[in-house]
Amino acid sequence: MKIGGLQKISLLDYPNKLSAIIWTVGCNLQCPYCYNKQLLDKNTIKIINEEDVLLFLKKRKGKLEALSISGGEPLLHEDIFNFCNKVKKIGYLIKIDTNGTFPDKLKKLIDEQLVDYISMDIKAPKNKYDIICNKKVNIKNIQKSIDLIKNFSKKYEFKTTIAPSLLNKNDIIEIAEWLKGADQYYLQQFKNELPLLSKKLEKIEPYSKEYLIEIIEEIRHFFNRCSFRGE
Repeated sequence: MKIGGLQKISLLDYPNKLSAIIWTVGCNLQCPYCYNKQLLDKNTIKIINEEDVLLFLKKRKGKLEALSISGGEPLLHEDIFNFCNKVKKIGYLIKIDTNGTFPDKLKKLIDEQLVDYISMDIKAPKNKYDIICNKKVNIKNIQKSIDLIKNFSKKYEFKTTIAPSLLNKNDIIEIAEWLKGADQYYLQQFKNELPLLSKKLEKIEPYSKEYLIEIIEEIRHFFNRCSFRGE
């Protein structure tokens, strides 16, 4: 696996578990609000040796409970299954962050019990997906991933980053209607304090907390749990 980042401890990324986080290199989308753009350049980023990560996890067993695998897009990597199998053998829970464009790989992870928690980014309403992602996206694959997660994943969440000029309340209501019946859905506050893929967005102020609360109040009835992250 091409691993471009390691955070040795997190109290927040895996719900109710003390975890480490790794970030894989490369993504098949080009979301303008992405603040991990260094992971997209496979030629310049320094790769962390997979065996070093596994050794770290072995040493921290008993102190850490879980590993979160983020990106980039982790399911781009063909060896994700082999890596997850090694992590499971050490005794860790695994959380995967994914954009949902690889439903077949997601199904394999679920079927082989290699993932314990799935967090899927819902980028936009169906009719805006290509615009937000700056790529042609097969919505059928997004739908397949949503259905897989809702029907077969024991623990999961859906989430959407809400950036002004890209998405608004009506867009989020449309997404919520699409996902209705899901266990958990979160709005993620847009961050402009880090270098973004789109420099234009760096000059845009995030929505107010009050606006996010207003949106949450309109959509919370679609889900068992619904809130926002970030201030």
